[in-house]
Amino acid sequence: MRIHLRELLTRAIEKTAQGGALNSTELPPVLLEPPKQREFGDLATNVAMLWAKTAKKPPRAIAETILKNLEDPDGILARKEIAGPGFLNFAFAPKFYYQRLRELAAGKEAALDLGHGAKVQVEFASVNPTGPLHVGHGRVAVIGDVLARLHEATGFKVEREYYVNDAGKQMENLGLSLYARYRELFGEKVDFPEDGYPGEYVTEIAAEIKQKDGDKYLKETKDVAVDYFRRYGGHSLLETIRRQLGEFGIEFGRFFYETDLTRAPLRGRSEVAITIDHLRERGLLYTEEGAQWFRSTQFGDDKDRAVIKSDGELTYFASDIAYHRNKFERRFAKLINVWGADHHGYVPRLKAALRGLGYDPEVLQVVLVQMVQLTRGGEPVRMGKRTGEFVSLDEVLEEVGRDAARFFLLMRKSDSHLDFDLDLAKRQSSENPVFYVQYAHARVASIFEQALKNGVAWNSAQRKIVPVERLELTEEMELIRKMSQINDVLEESVRELEPHRIVFYLLDLAGEFHRYYNRCRVISEDEDLTRARLLLVENTQKTIRRGLEILGVAAPLKMAAR
Repeated sequence: MRIHLRELLTRAIEKTAQGGALNSTELPPVLLEPPKQREFGDLATNVAMLWAKTAKKPPRAIAETILKNLEDPDGILARKEIAGPGFLNFAFAPKFYYQRLRELAAGKEAALDLGHGAKVQVEFASVNPTGPLHVGHGRVAVIGDVLARLHEATGFKVEREYYVNDAGKQMENLGLSLYARYRELFGEKVDFPEDGYPGEYVTEIAAEIKQKDGDKYLKETKDVAVDYFRRYGGHSLLETIRRQLGEFGIEFGRFFYETDLTRAPLRGRSEVAITIDHLRERGLLYTEEGAQWFRSTQFGDDKDRAVIKSDGELTYFASDIAYHRNKFERRFAKLINVWGADHHGYVPRLKAALRGLGYDPEVLQVVLVQMVQLTRGGEPVRMGKRTGEFVSLDEVLEEVGRDAARFFLLMRKSDSHLDFDLDLAKRQSSENPVFYVQYAHARVASIFEQALKNGVAWNSAQRKIVPVERLELTEEMELIRKMSQINDVLEESVRELEPHRIVFYLLDLAGEFHRYYNRCRVISEDEDLTRARLLLVENTQKTIRRGLEILGVAAPLKMAAR
């Protein structure tokens, strides 16, 4: 919908500027949003108010000039008016909606090319391989996956990447934890590491090693044994994470290992060493108390950051800078990182480093994801069966299924806390949001089953001659209006990196359909009206299916409601 009105307004603004009616050559952006109150129309813009300062005229005077120059040769607007201090409100004519329905039926509305083939990388779900994924990781994963799907659906070439933090203190703690459990399996009394991983999965991996190698690592030095357990455990848990993600409907094109940044030779030096050299050559490193520090305050950070500790060990930050330098060298038009909200302080220091290396930090966009609270019977659920610390993603998928898990984890803006009601997610009724949307899709299938039983002919030739003007009810216009908004919602979701908008849109569209279904008979004795309504509900189903596919949620043809 926005595309059509934006074209009219852009021409009107250009005509206004060229005609000399305004003392301005700087044209404002045309931002269109639905008014807060439906009676004000379909779309509104504050373009006149944005233009007022440079044009040196009152917003209402500018709005009047724009409307005077707005040409609508196809008659798609039923109403255009000025409101308040200078808002422009627009309402579309029935003719416009009939044309949109015909375009939907012909598949034309499905073509939305925002990216024009530009390369986008989405890095997400990059969990240290020290344990299975919990439900919070699942939220990060599904948000990243749907952001990738959104970009693919709008003309971008997308690469999905998982960054494997297979180095550092946490991996060392995994090795120590496995070593302790391994020794316990041989009857030793062991002090478990203070920062170790106590979950049952650690004992299970230790038992695997015992079965495979016997007491071999009781005879090795501690350093040799822990190093082996660290590598074995990391590999085993990464395979667990891969399996969990696969069962959640998520695949990656590439797994990028942190150790490759420090070990892989590049012109005789590691990528981290070369990156640090670049910072040093730019005068952005200094030494203090034996450590080497990056001058991140020079680029707006609140304090300088260490890249090499006083003992010569690299910081996590050093590897992250090198990793993102590697990304920039791969020439992506846009880099999207999906991180847990606890990384919010990390964003400015990373962007400072990118600016220091000479890259445009705005290419990197970071989506922060807040925590998930599981509830059952109104009570919080905190502990899992296997982990002893958290509820694993496996347990949630086993209880509610993939569709409900994905849908529910997308039901709030990523930077908002999310309450996940396990009981509601299992309910086979319209109270359950994912069921409510899927049931709308299945209901349309049942309408076409009934049409077939009634002998109503329906094929591609007949779709082209449907008298859509027979759709005169307010409910019918609202359904077409809502369907016509899908590309607007996709554009917003990509621009703002907010996949929850698709969920909200599908719930609204399903609501419009269910209300229509409950009030109006689709199949009747009136053949022309029946065919018009069949076209209407068929394209409602097609639009719901398109949205569900982007969410990675099934669009069933049959469902049992209670």
